[in-house]
Amino acid sequence: MKIIDAHLHIWNLEKVDYSWLTADLGVLYQNYELNAMPPLMAQAGVSKAILVQAANSIEETDFMLASAENSDFVSGVVGWLPLLNPDLTAKYLEKYKKISLFKGVRHLIHDEPNPYWVLQDTVIESLKLLADNGIPFDVVGVLSEHLACVKQLGEKIPHLYMMIDHLNHPRGMLSAQIMGKWEEGLREVTQNPKVYAKISGLGTAVSKKSAQLSQEDMKPAILKAIESFGADRCLVGGDYPVSLLAENYPTTWKFYQNIIDEMLSLAERESIYWENANKFYKLAV
Repeated sequence: MKIIDAHLHIWNLEKVDYSWLTADLGVLYQNYELNAMPPLMAQAGVSKAILVQAANSIEETDFMLASAENSDFVSGVVGWLPLLNPDLTAKYLEKYKKISLFKGVRHLIHDEPNPYWVLQDTVIESLKLLADNGIPFDVVGVLSEHLACVKQLGEKIPHLYMMIDHLNHPRGMLSAQIMGKWEEGLREVTQNPKVYAKISGLGTAVSKKSAQLSQEDMKPAILKAIESFGADRCLVGGDYPVSLLAENYPTTWKFYQNIIDEMLSLAERESIYWENANKFYKLAV
């Protein structure tokens, strides 16, 4: 079974500024680069990966692209563009469109004080540029408001493809009330066929001070995501190294595979593990 890790981070604290990455995060506060990944991926049965931004900067996008050029297992890079400035977005988009590894854009919207950040006129103008150029947008949300934004973006920019990273972090996985609200928001965005879901980051989807989630704790959210989006609109990502706050890389993948393999046919598993990432990000693998 071929597997693409649709959500892998790398960072170098000497080369790029990561405002959120501080010493209190323990194991995360060190460099993580591509040369450490091959043995971990081999243990997990993963053969390809997509790098995803972890800083709102051009510097980090360039760092990821430069790193990926020297790798034989990175199939694409989801970088960052200055969405608040449509003119600059257009300028950098022209540059990155010429780089075959540049496959998508993300902004750390979950760190913005305004949960409706993406609905600003300038951001919408920039996202229209992405849509016009066939570049998808990864949505890293944590609130029900973020899912509401996805619904509105779909109405304002019907040709924009969007990926719900980490299933919008269903942080209430152990709370029926919170999960009910999450499911409601999920159902609304599934009505847009251009919205996909990334099964990732679930091991750390509760407060870092809370108990870690087990495989059984994650199962209802994964089942609901696949039930809602279908096997043709779900992807899987390891979210390494952030996932180390819960489990190591091979164990993270073991959890996801145990759940997914139990419920899906071979053809459906091939879609989730490989084909959907190729389709959504227009990979050449």
